[in-house]
Amino acid sequence: MIYTLSAIVLLILIWSAWGFFGSNVEQADYAVLKKMNGYEIREYPARIVAQTTVPGTYNESLNNGFNIISAYIFGANTKKENIAMTAPVIFQNEKTANTAENIAMTAPVLATTEGDSQVISFGMPRSYTLETLPTPQDPRVKIVTVPAQKYAVKSFSWYSSDARIKSTQEQLLSALKADGIVAQGNLSYAGYNAPWTPPWMVRNEVLVEVE
Repeated sequence: MIYTLSAIVLLILIWSAWGFFGSNVEQADYAVLKKMNGYEIREYPARIVAQTTVPGTYNESLNNGFNIISAYIFGANTKKENIAMTAPVIFQNEKTANTAENIAMTAPVLATTEGDSQVISFGMPRSYTLETLPTPQDPRVKIVTVPAQKYAVKSFSWYSSDARIKSTQEQLLSALKADGIVAQGNLSYAGYNAPWTPPWMVRNEVLVEVE
């Protein structure tokens, strides 16, 4: 019995260490403007992201969108260059993804889809500029600049699901309404951790742009 418990504890420690180092990547800059009851108001500076649009719900689009953009950062670009992962990965419904400004590069073309689609965005490392980022080989990947924005953000832990994301978004919108803060309808989900991260270490957030 003691050996079994020791083995379980050791596995948990190894898993936790794996999750920590796997998720220990550059994270998006932001300033907390105000802490509210259960959420924060944050300001994010302008940033460069690699983006793709895929059909499906948040979880259905996760694997496809992640694979498309991760191929770009792992060398499927004109420089054959590996680009470091950053966090979070942003998932946003295509119907509300209207704040990004397209930046002309040599190749990327937006592949539009019909029906319910998600826009998946990876933030590019701060060491890159538009001039130094390599061009994606896959036309489904586009490079965009996102202007400075102010968001209301609500966090939740453990693994995400479409139901949990939607429920947390509804809670956030309800809290904003109660506080008299106007949301601009740009709902998103942000995931910070690698898929193998232990659930007790997982960081999830839902975001909505506010005036």
